[in-house]
Amino acid sequence: MVEVIDGKNVAASVIQTVKSTTAALEKMSGLTTGLAVVIVGDDPASHAYVGSKSRMAKECGFKSVQHTLPAETKQEELAALVATLNADPSIHGILVQLPLPKPLDSEPIIQVDPEKDVDGLSVVNAGKLATGDLKTGLVSCTPAGAMVFVRRTHGEDLSGLNAVVIGRSNLFGKPMAQLLLNANATVTIAHSRTKNLAEVCRNADILVAAVGRPEMVKADWVKPGATVIDVGINRVPAPEKGEGKTRLVGDVAFAEVSEVASTITPVPGGVGPMTIAMLMANTVIAAHRAAGQVPPKF
Repeated sequence: MVEVIDGKNVAASVIQTVKSTTAALEKMSGLTTGLAVVIVGDDPASHAYVGSKSRMAKECGFKSVQHTLPAETKQEELAALVATLNADPSIHGILVQLPLPKPLDSEPIIQVDPEKDVDGLSVVNAGKLATGDLKTGLVSCTPAGAMVFVRRTHGEDLSGLNAVVIGRSNLFGKPMAQLLLNANATVTIAHSRTKNLAEVCRNADILVAAVGRPEMVKADWVKPGATVIDVGINRVPAPEKGEGKTRLVGDVAFAEVSEVASTITPVPGGVGPMTIAMLMANTVIAAHRAAGQVPPKF
Protein backbone atom coordinates (compact mmCIF):
# COMPACT_ATOMS: atom_id res chain seq x y z
CA MET A 1 0.00 0.00 0.00
CA VAL A 2 1.53 3.29 -1.10
CA GLU A 3 1.78 6.19 1.37
CA VAL A 4 0.66 9.46 -0.24
CA ILE A 5 2.31 12.35 1.61
CA ASP A 6 -0.11 15.09 2.61
CA GLY A 7 1.91 18.23 1.94
CA LYS A 8 -0.75 20.52 3.43
CA ASN A 9 -0.60 18.60 6.69
CA VAL A 10 3.20 18.66 6.92
CA ALA A 11 3.27 22.36 5.93
CA ALA A 12 0.73 23.12 8.69
CA SER A 13 3.00 21.49 11.28
CA VAL A 14 5.96 23.59 10.01
CA ILE A 15 3.83 26.76 10.26
CA GLN A 16 2.81 25.76 13.81
CA THR A 17 6.48 25.63 14.81
CA VAL A 18 7.10 28.98 13.07
CA LYS A 19 4.27 30.62 15.03
CA SER A 20 5.36 29.28 18.41
CA THR A 21 9.07 30.12 17.91
CA THR A 22 8.20 33.59 16.54
CA ALA A 23 6.12 34.33 19.65
CA ALA A 24 8.81 32.92 21.96
CA LEU A 25 11.53 35.02 20.30
CA GLU A 26 9.44 38.19 20.64
CA LYS A 27 8.73 37.44 24.31
CA MET A 28 12.38 36.68 25.09
CA SER A 29 14.18 39.39 23.14
CA GLY A 30 11.48 41.87 22.14
CA LEU A 31 12.30 41.17 18.49
CA THR A 32 9.47 41.06 15.92
CA THR A 33 10.41 38.90 12.92
CA GLY A 34 10.30 41.01 9.75
CA LEU A 35 9.78 39.85 6.15
CA ALA A 36 9.93 42.19 3.14
CA VAL A 37 8.53 41.07 -0.22
CA VAL A 38 9.39 42.97 -3.41
CA ILE A 39 7.32 42.55 -6.57
CA VAL A 40 7.85 44.33 -9.88
CA GLY A 41 5.22 44.57 -12.62
CA ASP A 42 1.71 43.16 -12.87
CA ASP A 43 2.07 39.44 -13.60
CA PRO A 44 -1.13 37.94 -12.08
CA ALA A 45 0.51 34.65 -11.01
CA SER A 46 3.32 36.54 -9.23
CA HIS A 47 0.79 38.78 -7.46
CA ALA A 48 -1.18 35.72 -6.32
CA TYR A 49 2.01 34.14 -4.90
CA VAL A 50 3.07 37.35 -3.18
CA GLY A 51 -0.40 37.83 -1.70
CA SER A 52 -0.35 34.37 -0.15
CA LYS A 53 3.20 34.90 1.19
CA SER A 54 2.27 38.24 2.78
CA ARG A 55 -0.90 36.77 4.33
CA MET A 56 1.02 33.81 5.75
CA ALA A 57 3.70 36.14 7.18
CA LYS A 58 1.03 38.12 9.05
CA GLU A 59 -0.56 34.88 10.26
CA CYS A 60 2.81 33.80 11.66
CA GLY A 61 3.09 37.04 13.65
CA PHE A 62 5.72 38.66 11.43
CA LYS A 63 6.03 42.30 10.52
CA SER A 64 5.12 41.93 6.83
CA VAL A 65 6.17 44.62 4.34
CA GLN A 66 5.31 44.56 0.64
CA HIS A 67 6.93 46.80 -1.99
CA THR A 68 4.99 46.80 -5.28
CA LEU A 69 6.91 48.49 -8.09
CA PRO A 70 5.76 49.33 -11.65
CA ALA A 71 6.98 47.23 -14.59
CA GLU A 72 9.05 50.14 -15.89
CA THR A 73 11.20 50.27 -12.71
CA LYS A 74 14.89 50.73 -13.55
CA GLN A 75 17.58 48.28 -12.46
CA GLU A 76 19.24 50.99 -10.27
CA GLU A 77 15.94 51.76 -8.48
CA LEU A 78 15.36 48.11 -7.67
CA ALA A 79 18.97 47.68 -6.49
CA ALA A 80 18.60 50.77 -4.28
CA LEU A 81 15.44 49.36 -2.65
CA VAL A 82 17.19 46.03 -1.92
CA ALA A 83 20.16 47.95 -0.44
CA THR A 84 17.75 49.86 1.86
CA LEU A 85 16.15 46.60 3.03
CA ASN A 86 19.60 45.04 3.55
CA ALA A 87 20.42 47.92 5.92
CA ASP A 88 17.08 47.84 7.80
CA PRO A 89 17.55 45.99 11.14
CA SER A 90 13.78 45.39 11.49
CA ILE A 91 13.80 43.23 8.33
CA HIS A 92 15.19 39.68 8.71
CA GLY A 93 14.06 38.21 5.40
CA ILE A 94 14.02 39.71 1.90
CA LEU A 95 12.21 38.07 -0.98
CA VAL A 96 12.31 39.38 -4.54
CA GLN A 97 9.51 37.71 -6.51
CA LEU A 98 10.75 36.16 -9.76
CA PRO A 99 10.53 36.36 -12.72
CA LEU A 100 11.30 40.08 -13.02
CA PRO A 101 9.89 41.87 -16.08
CA LYS A 102 12.32 42.41 -18.95
CA PRO A 103 14.83 44.03 -19.30
CA LEU A 104 15.57 43.77 -15.54
CA ASP A 105 18.43 41.41 -14.67
CA SER A 106 17.48 39.24 -11.68
CA GLU A 107 20.98 37.82 -11.05
CA PRO A 108 22.49 40.85 -9.24
CA ILE A 109 19.17 41.60 -7.52
CA ILE A 110 18.85 38.20 -5.80
CA GLN A 111 22.30 38.66 -4.23
CA VAL A 112 20.65 40.20 -1.16
CA ASP A 113 22.39 40.14 2.23
CA PRO A 114 23.01 36.37 2.63
CA GLU A 115 21.73 36.51 6.23
CA LYS A 116 18.40 37.86 4.92
CA ASP A 117 18.28 35.73 1.77
CA VAL A 118 15.26 33.64 2.80
CA ASP A 119 14.88 32.34 -0.76
CA GLY A 120 18.37 30.79 -0.42
CA LEU A 121 19.28 31.89 -3.96
CA SER A 122 22.39 34.05 -3.38
CA VAL A 123 25.74 32.63 -4.46
CA VAL A 124 26.88 32.83 -0.81
CA ASN A 125 24.08 30.56 0.43
CA ALA A 126 24.45 28.26 -2.59
CA GLY A 127 28.15 28.00 -1.76
CA LYS A 128 27.47 27.30 1.92
CA LEU A 129 25.11 24.50 0.96
CA ALA A 130 27.67 23.09 -1.51
CA THR A 131 30.33 23.00 1.22
CA GLY A 132 27.95 21.44 3.73
CA ASP A 133 27.51 24.52 5.94
CA LEU A 134 23.89 24.20 7.03
CA LYS A 135 24.58 26.01 10.33
CA THR A 136 24.99 29.55 8.98
CA GLY A 137 23.44 29.34 5.48
CA LEU A 138 19.80 29.50 4.35
CA VAL A 139 18.51 26.79 2.01
CA SER A 140 16.28 27.38 -1.03
CA CYS A 141 12.66 26.83 0.09
CA THR A 142 11.36 24.16 -2.30
CA PRO A 143 14.28 21.72 -1.87
CA ALA A 144 14.22 22.38 1.89
CA GLY A 145 10.53 21.42 1.89
CA ALA A 146 11.12 18.30 -0.22
CA MET A 147 13.88 17.33 2.22
CA VAL A 148 11.43 17.51 5.14
CA PHE A 149 9.42 14.77 3.36
CA VAL A 150 12.55 12.67 2.79
CA ARG A 151 13.56 12.94 6.46
CA ARG A 152 10.08 12.04 7.66
CA THR A 153 10.22 8.89 5.55
CA HIS A 154 13.86 7.84 5.93
CA GLY A 155 15.19 9.70 9.00
CA GLU A 156 18.16 12.10 9.19
CA ASP A 157 20.81 9.70 7.87
CA LEU A 158 20.44 8.45 4.30
CA SER A 159 23.59 6.30 4.35
CA GLY A 160 23.41 3.41 1.87
CA LEU A 161 20.50 4.89 -0.10
CA ASN A 162 20.72 5.87 -3.78
CA ALA A 163 19.04 9.15 -4.68
CA VAL A 164 18.39 10.40 -8.21
CA VAL A 165 17.38 14.00 -8.90
CA ILE A 166 16.01 14.64 -12.40
CA GLY A 167 16.71 18.30 -13.11
CA ARG A 168 19.78 20.48 -12.55
CA SER A 169 18.36 23.99 -12.07
CA ASN A 170 19.98 26.39 -9.60
CA LEU A 171 16.53 26.89 -8.11
CA PHE A 172 15.86 23.25 -7.28
CA GLY A 173 17.91 20.42 -8.81
CA LYS A 174 21.37 21.42 -7.59
CA PRO A 175 20.38 22.41 -4.02
CA MET A 176 18.23 19.27 -3.69
CA ALA A 177 21.18 17.09 -4.70
CA GLN A 178 23.41 18.89 -2.15
CA LEU A 179 20.90 18.34 0.66
CA LEU A 180 20.67 14.62 -0.14
CA LEU A 181 24.46 14.42 -0.31
CA ASN A 182 24.80 16.20 3.06
CA ALA A 183 22.51 13.52 4.52
CA ASN A 184 24.92 10.81 3.23
CA ALA A 185 22.85 9.57 0.27
CA THR A 186 24.69 8.51 -2.89
CA VAL A 187 23.41 11.07 -5.38
CA THR A 188 23.03 11.15 -9.17
CA ILE A 189 21.89 14.33 -10.93
CA ALA A 190 20.13 13.38 -14.17
CA HIS A 191 18.78 15.78 -16.81
CA SER A 192 17.66 16.12 -20.43
CA ARG A 193 21.09 15.04 -21.73
CA THR A 194 21.32 11.91 -19.56
CA LYS A 195 21.57 8.65 -21.52
CA ASN A 196 19.21 5.84 -20.54
CA LEU A 197 17.34 8.08 -18.11
CA ALA A 198 14.76 5.42 -17.20
CA GLU A 199 17.55 2.99 -16.29
CA VAL A 200 19.29 5.60 -14.11
CA CYS A 201 16.00 6.30 -12.30
CA ARG A 202 15.33 2.61 -11.67
CA ASN A 203 18.39 2.56 -9.43
CA ALA A 204 16.93 5.16 -7.03
CA ASP A 205 15.66 4.47 -3.53
CA ILE A 206 14.71 8.15 -3.50
CA LEU A 207 13.61 9.62 -6.85
CA VAL A 208 13.05 13.38 -7.11
CA ALA A 209 11.54 14.71 -10.36
CA ALA A 210 11.88 18.41 -11.24
CA VAL A 211 11.93 18.69 -15.03
CA GLY A 212 8.69 20.47 -15.91
CA ARG A 213 7.47 17.75 -18.29
CA PRO A 214 3.98 16.43 -17.54
CA GLU A 215 3.88 12.83 -16.27
CA MET A 216 7.26 12.00 -17.78
CA VAL A 217 8.25 9.51 -15.06
CA LYS A 218 6.41 6.24 -15.71
CA ALA A 219 5.96 3.17 -13.50
CA ASP A 220 8.75 1.25 -15.26
CA TRP A 221 11.20 4.05 -14.33
CA VAL A 222 10.66 3.44 -10.64
CA LYS A 223 12.31 0.87 -8.39
CA PRO A 224 9.66 -1.07 -6.42
CA GLY A 225 9.36 0.39 -2.92
CA ALA A 226 11.06 3.70 -3.80
CA THR A 227 10.19 7.11 -2.34
CA VAL A 228 9.08 9.44 -5.16
CA ILE A 229 9.06 13.23 -4.69
CA ASP A 230 7.29 15.07 -7.52
CA VAL A 231 8.24 18.75 -7.81
CA GLY A 232 6.65 19.35 -11.22
CA ILE A 233 3.66 21.64 -11.68
CA ASN A 234 2.26 21.40 -15.22
CA ARG A 235 -1.08 22.48 -16.65
CA VAL A 236 -2.54 20.03 -19.14
CA PRO A 237 -5.85 20.10 -21.04
CA ALA A 238 -8.77 18.53 -19.16
CA PRO A 239 -11.58 18.14 -21.74
CA GLU A 240 -13.50 15.97 -19.26
CA LYS A 241 -14.00 19.14 -17.15
CA GLY A 242 -15.33 21.08 -20.12
CA GLU A 243 -14.03 22.94 -23.13
CA GLY A 244 -10.79 24.86 -22.58
CA LYS A 245 -10.42 23.55 -19.00
CA THR A 246 -7.05 22.43 -17.58
CA ARG A 247 -5.81 20.44 -14.61
CA LEU A 248 -2.55 20.33 -12.69
CA VAL A 249 -0.26 17.32 -12.96
CA GLY A 250 3.27 16.65 -11.82
CA ASP A 251 6.33 15.27 -13.62
CA VAL A 252 5.36 11.79 -12.41
CA ALA A 253 2.51 9.68 -13.81
CA PHE A 254 0.88 9.51 -10.37
CA ALA A 255 -1.68 6.72 -10.84
CA GLU A 256 0.71 4.16 -12.35
CA VAL A 257 3.75 5.08 -10.20
CA SER A 258 1.58 4.75 -7.05
CA GLU A 259 1.33 1.03 -7.89
CA VAL A 260 5.12 0.67 -7.60
CA ALA A 261 6.41 3.26 -5.11
CA SER A 262 6.09 2.91 -1.33
CA THR A 263 5.83 6.69 -0.73
CA ILE A 264 4.81 9.41 -3.19
CA THR A 265 3.90 13.11 -3.17
CA PRO A 266 0.78 14.19 -5.07
CA VAL A 267 0.39 17.21 -7.37
CA PRO A 268 -1.24 19.43 -6.28
CA GLY A 269 -0.96 19.16 -2.48
CA GLY A 270 2.53 17.73 -2.10
CA VAL A 271 5.68 19.83 -2.37
CA GLY A 272 3.73 23.02 -3.28
CA PRO A 273 2.40 23.92 0.19
CA MET A 274 5.87 23.33 1.67
CA THR A 275 7.50 26.14 -0.32
CA ILE A 276 5.71 28.97 1.52
CA ALA A 277 6.03 27.09 4.83
CA MET A 278 9.83 26.84 4.42
CA LEU A 279 9.99 30.52 3.43
CA MET A 280 8.42 31.33 6.82
CA ALA A 281 10.79 28.85 8.49
CA ASN A 282 13.83 30.52 6.88
CA THR A 283 12.60 33.94 8.02
CA VAL A 284 12.23 32.88 11.65
CA ILE A 285 15.65 31.15 11.48
CA ALA A 286 17.18 34.42 10.18
CA ALA A 287 15.48 36.42 12.97
CA HIS A 288 16.82 34.06 15.65
CA ARG A 289 20.34 34.39 14.26
CA ALA A 290 20.02 38.19 14.16
CA ALA A 291 19.01 38.11 17.84
CA GLY A 292 21.92 35.82 18.72
CA GLN A 293 19.55 32.98 19.61
CA VAL A 294 19.64 29.33 18.59
CA PRO A 295 17.23 28.95 15.62
CA PRO A 296 14.52 26.25 15.53
CA LYS A 297 15.04 23.10 13.47
CA PHE A 298 12.55 22.08 10.79
